[in-house]
Amino acid sequence: MPSPRVRQVASVAAATTLAISGIATTSNSSWGHGSNKTIDVQLLSFNDFHGNLEPPSGSGGRITTGHTLTNGVVGDQTVDAGGVAYLATHLDRARRGHRDSLTVAAGDIVGASPLLSAAFHDEPTVESMNTLGLDVTSVGNHEFDEGYKELQRLDKGGCIDDGDGANNQNSCAAHTFQGAKYDILAANVFYTGTKKTILPSYTIKRTPDGAKIAFIGMTLKDTPDIVTKSGIEGLTFKDEVATANALVPEIKRKGVNAIVVLIHQGGNPARESWTGPDGKVYSANPAYNWACDKGGTLDMASSPILGIASNLDPQIDMVISGHTHQPYICNVPDPKGQPRLVTSASSFGRLFTETHLEYDLKKNDIVRSSVEGSNMIVTRDLVPDPAQTSLIKQYQTLVAPIANRVLGRITQDIGRSGSSVNAGGEQALGDLIADAQLADPSVVTNGDVPKIAFMNPGGIRADLTYASSPKGEGDGVVTYEEAFTVQPFNNYLVSMTLTGAQIKTLLTQQWSGPNAGSPKILQVSKGFAYTYSGTTLGTVTLDGAPLVDTQNYRIVTNNFLSDGGDGFPAFTGGTGKYFGGLDIDGFANYLEANSPYTPGPLDRITKN
Repeated sequence: MPSPRVRQVASVAAATTLAISGIATTSNSSWGHGSNKTIDVQLLSFNDFHGNLEPPSGSGGRITTGHTLTNGVVGDQTVDAGGVAYLATHLDRARRGHRDSLTVAAGDIVGASPLLSAAFHDEPTVESMNTLGLDVTSVGNHEFDEGYKELQRLDKGGCIDDGDGANNQNSCAAHTFQGAKYDILAANVFYTGTKKTILPSYTIKRTPDGAKIAFIGMTLKDTPDIVTKSGIEGLTFKDEVATANALVPEIKRKGVNAIVVLIHQGGNPARESWTGPDGKVYSANPAYNWACDKGGTLDMASSPILGIASNLDPQIDMVISGHTHQPYICNVPDPKGQPRLVTSASSFGRLFTETHLEYDLKKNDIVRSSVEGSNMIVTRDLVPDPAQTSLIKQYQTLVAPIANRVLGRITQDIGRSGSSVNAGGEQALGDLIADAQLADPSVVTNGDVPKIAFMNPGGIRADLTYASSPKGEGDGVVTYEEAFTVQPFNNYLVSMTLTGAQIKTLLTQQWSGPNAGSPKILQVSKGFAYTYSGTTLGTVTLDGAPLVDTQNYRIVTNNFLSDGGDGFPAFTGGTGKYFGGLDIDGFANYLEANSPYTPGPLDRITKN
């Protein structure tokens, strides 16, 4: 059956008054060769795949399609979605009847990946994308998780001498890795002090019937704030708008007037105003087609893509975005007030965007008023693609000895939301991870044992669920694969010394500076506690005693935070830094040593 779809038409009339609009009209275009001067071109796009070769589970494997009302409480109607074998089948069906079709992406194809891909340095995902027919992608911030040189290897191919599985990773486990057959673009990532980018800035694709379309690919300029410092040493990340606009004249000099931007930066739909069966209007989680077809908009405060898209050169015809893992198809007029489609297809391969456009062969340009986009759900009711299924089975066999190792048991769900989080932002799963870091002996140096651990919430990528996974390990059983899904970055643990004053400064950085608009509440270890009200820090204690500003305290965190990542520069002032083992190893060891594990009370972080 065809995927459910949402239609967004970039209408000239609708662009005159609203920066973002849901268009209810239908297109006047005729998708066929109605003129010998124009051809129909199909763009298929997705973003934030994150190595999800197998169908993602839990909330990450569902798409919200509508809502329910039970006793005055709004719930979500969802459908299971995703899995690259299903994505490949959907894309293959979508391409039928379209000679001029291109498949593109907007970054984070790899990184923060499940073990099936991460255990092999994401080589399986690149091979999957080759088979899928991906033509071009931009880089995203997670493409830098293992450093830019590793990104370049994924592009060109070759093997890593990684000790045949050391640290539970193994390059070229199945065969010599050949690299990406698609273009990976990094227009705004330069070697510092040069005009040279680490990968090409743009590519020009030609379709069988003569369309020439340039794709500019970029990551967000703030990538250095959210990746490990050592992986991007010697690089400069430049402004997205200035970068793209500077490339337009160069592209036009090559006789190409059709330009699409692939950018790893995005937006967030505002809450949905949903009318229940009782006729009342409720605030609900936005459905996948809420923004902007069903009247929804993107939230101005949390949607950086709006400022970018509205300032990109008018010659740029479309913007395909990502990073926020949200679904939307909206009109953001260009600086001349002309309509321009901005799309995003959620994440993990659960959606893809199908865009139709007319291409004027005489002008070598896209007819902007013809551009029509639809977000399509990657349902799991089709026959999965055989080639993708074969690739997955190959790597499942190779990873099985690592993935299936049982670490221990949990007695209930341990998560990051709902009843697993208190008003102060403390998470049951965050407590567990912070305690595991504190207990790791690899960070002890000269007998100096850390007393406090800090964990960034963005590094906690999944919940630990009590129910057995589809692999049938049993209720409450935690395997290495499940633990890795929670912490997939292979960060190193780092111990250091901070003063009490520095720790208090660190805590205020949770809601100031880069985090002022969207606070990031660090997860902390047992024995450390603090209170806050709004943006005011209250009491801070260690083992019940007030923290002393002038006293030194040994703490532990991961190397990402140690470098000041996520807007926490106070970590860079730490002294006596000592690198221990991998965070996932500390987490796995702690689960083994504390089985069965039951979370304690959420009493470490208190919001007054």
